Amino acid sequence: FSIQALEQSIPYARERGTKVLLAVNSFATAPGSAMWREAVDIGARLKVDAIIVADIGVAQYASETHPDLRLHLSVQAGASSPEAIRFYCREFGVKRVVLPRILTVEEISAIHREIPCEIEAFVFGNIGMMSEGRCSLTNYVTGLSTNMDGVCSPASAVEYAEDEKGNLSAKLGNYEIDCFEKGESAGYPTICKGRYLTPARKEAYYAFEEPISLNLSSLLPELIKAGVTAFKIEGRQRSRSYVKSVVSAYRAAVDNIMEGNEPDLSTLISLTEGGKQTEGAFKSKKWR
Repeated sequence: FSIQALEQSIPYARERGTKVLLAVNSFATAPGSAMWREAVDIGARLKVDAIIVADIGVAQYASETHPDLRLHLSVQAGASSPEAIRFYCREFGVKRVVLPRILTVEEISAIHREIPCEIEAFVFGNIGMMSEGRCSLTNYVTGLSTNMDGVCSPASAVEYAEDEKGNLSAKLGNYEIDCFEKGESAGYPTICKGRYLTPARKEAYYAFEEPISLNLSSLLPELIKAGVTAFKIEGRQRSRSYVKSVVSAYRAAVDNIMEGNEPDLSTLISLTEGGKQTEGAFKSKKWR
């Protein structure tokens, strides 16, 4: 989006009771971080409600240059212990931390008791075995960075081909990562969720992780009790209709829970990847 679009979005959102958070959560690279500093300055000038940071240098610049600017710590910072979170709060005045998807509800509750800031947790969307924002598989096959370029599957690198029988093959960066029979639901075209042939097996299999979506709708009451104050829904590379459907469903669910009613999230299964869902590590460390 453009700076003009950002500027126009802020009053539009606030008129509707919504906040605008600006993500500046990529990692600054050598030889300098002028682009990141400029993004922080723009956010401060336009008075966004908060800036989401991951890079320590960017966090330091934001806290020193704009001390009144609210900072949230991105999941890509990888802060998953009370000590690490308290460091960011103490040094940079972080007001909220987005926790990585590797913690159980009990662990989140324990962390909440030991930190001075708010907690934000993922509740719906993609989930994988890779370290948050540090995966190099996309970079290896496309030359683009998951963190710097903001996508696991750059659209320019995705290619689908259909044969005479209606079977569909998916490629990313000229690497074939999966093949789907006619009528089979095609998964998200990422390296970590592709099927591969190896000498160890006769048929192609999911070597890293099978297509599946995180869905914590059944754990919402527990997460609220554990101290989570904001729920994060992944919308990267998703359509507007997808984002609207998921966010609306979760908004209604949270409102129902807070009013003591049972939420209805049965329609969310149709929006999961491959029609499969999991509670991931939030329920148990042995989640697969």
